[in-house]
Amino acid sequence: MKTYVAKEQDIIKRWHLVDAQDKVLGRLATSVAMRLRGKHKPTFAPYADTGDFVVLVNAEQVKLTGRKWAKKIYYRHSGYMGGLKQITAEKLREKRPQDILRFAVRGMLPKNSLGRRQLKKLKIYVGPNHPHQAQEPEKLEI
Repeated sequence: MKTYVAKEQDIIKRWHLVDAQDKVLGRLATSVAMRLRGKHKPTFAPYADTGDFVVLVNAEQVKLTGRKWAKKIYYRHSGYMGGLKQITAEKLREKRPQDILRFAVRGMLPKNSLGRRQLKKLKIYVGPNHPHQAQEPEKLEI
């Protein structure tokens, strides 16, 4: 028997449309990260970008369980002394609701150049409209 070696030019990349309305953030992010990595395909290889494109709509209607809207805090640092910035999930949803999903999915991807390339295949939109009709994304139920 021969071992199959996945080459990036041989991989067929599909487009999936996911509606985030009334979905729990973590459960949604795990299935989206799995699609971006390509772990749902039999041709998966951890060193190659075998995943698909994912278009997420209605990002502002994602749910968090418990009291996480008030308790969950996102941190970032400016690089200067005392430059730690923090924002709650509720305020981040008001300012940039697509970032909540992007941060959740990014944490589930590899922390290297392959993970950054896979994250570029994630398209997140506030509201039900998106500009990817030409790619004919197939609706994915999660």
